[in-house]
Amino acid sequence: MYEFEEIVLETFLKLQGQLFDEPVAETLEEADEFLADCMAVVLDTPGEVREYFEEEGADVEGMDDEELLQSAEVFALPDSRYLVVEA
Repeated sequence: MYEFEEIVLETFLKLQGQLFDEPVAETLEEADEFLADCMAVVLDTPGEVREYFEEEGADVEGMDDEELLQSAEVFALPDSRYLVVEA
């Protein structure tokens, strides 16, 4: 069983190029292990994404939600949630 849902893993595998020059995972298992190792999080709303970045000390002041959600670290999931991966 995976720590992350399959929809999260599949989305990360498909879109990992937005954050990394080289693939970091090729299978669901590798994706799950990688995301767990880098303490990725799945968040429900743009507000939660903003709050997460603020808690991590990122300067997001002045960024609107669209700019924030277009950050390379943010992966939009098909079910309207967000995966945030700190590289």
